[in-house]
Amino acid sequence: MRIVGNNPQLSRQTQATASGAITGGKPVIVNTDGTVTEIAGSATSVGTSVVFETGVTEALGIAATFDSNSNRIVIAYQDGGNSNYGTAIVGTIDSSDNSISFGTAVVYHSANSNYNTASFDSNSNKVVIAFTAPADGTGKSYVGTVDPSDNSISFGSAVNFQAGARASHVSSAFDSNSNKVAIFYEDNGNSNYGTGIVGTVSGTSISYGSEAVFESAQVSAISATFDSSNNKVVIAYRDHGNSNYGTAVIGTISSTSISFGTPVVFESATTTGCSATFDTNSNKVFIAYDDHGATTQNAIIGTVSGTSISFGTAVAYETGVSTGNVLATGFDSSTNKVVVGYGDAGDSNKGKISVGSISGTSVSFETPVEFDAGATVPGYCEIPFDSSTNRLLLPYKDNNNSQYGTGIVIQTSATNLTSSENFIGFAEDTVATGQPVTINTKGAIDENQSSLTPAQQYFVQTDGTLGTSADDPSVVAGTAVTATKLIVKG
Repeated sequence: MRIVGNNPQLSRQTQATASGAITGGKPVIVNTDGTVTEIAGSATSVGTSVVFETGVTEALGIAATFDSNSNRIVIAYQDGGNSNYGTAIVGTIDSSDNSISFGTAVVYHSANSNYNTASFDSNSNKVVIAFTAPADGTGKSYVGTVDPSDNSISFGSAVNFQAGARASHVSSAFDSNSNKVAIFYEDNGNSNYGTGIVGTVSGTSISYGSEAVFESAQVSAISATFDSSNNKVVIAYRDHGNSNYGTAVIGTISSTSISFGTPVVFESATTTGCSATFDTNSNKVFIAYDDHGATTQNAIIGTVSGTSISFGTAVAYETGVSTGNVLATGFDSSTNKVVVGYGDAGDSNKGKISVGSISGTSVSFETPVEFDAGATVPGYCEIPFDSSTNRLLLPYKDNNNSQYGTGIVIQTSATNLTSSENFIGFAEDTVATGQPVTINTKGAIDENQSSLTPAQQYFVQTDGTLGTSADDPSVVAGTAVTATKLIVKG
């Protein structure tokens, strides 16, 4: 990179090599190798919905996880078209058109299966599915092995994680520190207390330690996630013993047992439909939930410290009427965005996605994206992220299509503008990739603009346009002196 001119009183310009074609007047970033690239971004988009089950598929029975060994999505669900049998199907995402194709569905439990939950054990490269079996009043689990050659999955034998009474509101998480699968549930055989248990996968089976209570009261809407920065499991839930408040507790796994910290309230109002996921970029826990006290759908950011968790201020991602809708959440590590899938009760229960960026202890959301114009209910699960294609998969019950089990691929918004530090200025010339380009940097007057308002401050938007309001990240472009001239602040 060469600086043109040394007089600090004159406009400054920098000459660099273009990485990618650059249009004169467009804002650019400097890359780590010293080249420059035009700022560009893309909005959140979804593919075409694909039916994976042509039968009634209960939303509370849908679960999904990503098998990073085979690079496949696994969906577990209650098949209402086949006696509510526990069924699984394997999908492959195609990032070229944001589509997903499925293999043949496989029954893992030939009886009614409720509250399915799925997690991937990256130590054994196995999928663990846990659920309630009403037929014999137990909590059961299966270990599945994915064959990517034909998108199939096979299972070992059923193993009880809870016996003698029905387990409800089942959720699970894989602890990559201890290489254990933790399962959490409402124990109907013990006053409906919130309970957890630790499982160890071996081959095609799983064994369990002893049960441990995390909440000595009835619980529901349980959602667990693993905080990989603190090696803790975070469980969010509705505490019926404390006015139905939204509550979270920290679990620590040691060998085959789990211990819990003191529960912390994150919402002092009736809270339903909560879902938790972990942001590995900010190292924060993201919880989305229905706040019946404010009749909004909110999200809140949690910070784990030791065996406790603290929260920022709740932010509404949907201000429509809250009706206890089932929610699903996920995290896209390629764009560092959190995602919420939900039915918008204030807009005919249309399926929508809200994408957010975490900063500190808060989160800011983009405008929701509609993924289904009919009434939908997302699966009560985490939205799995496929790291091989950098896409997410949202499974849901499509009430507008005979309640069929349906999946849709999500591509979250992206930009190469990562911070105010990598914005360098505006291109003076239009050049092809690999060609030298002159950049108007801080203090320069860029004369390649149009339709500016004199004396107005402008910001660089994440899609490379200029706007009068700050985007995220907030980058000041400069101040207009005429309709075509901008003093670059940079």
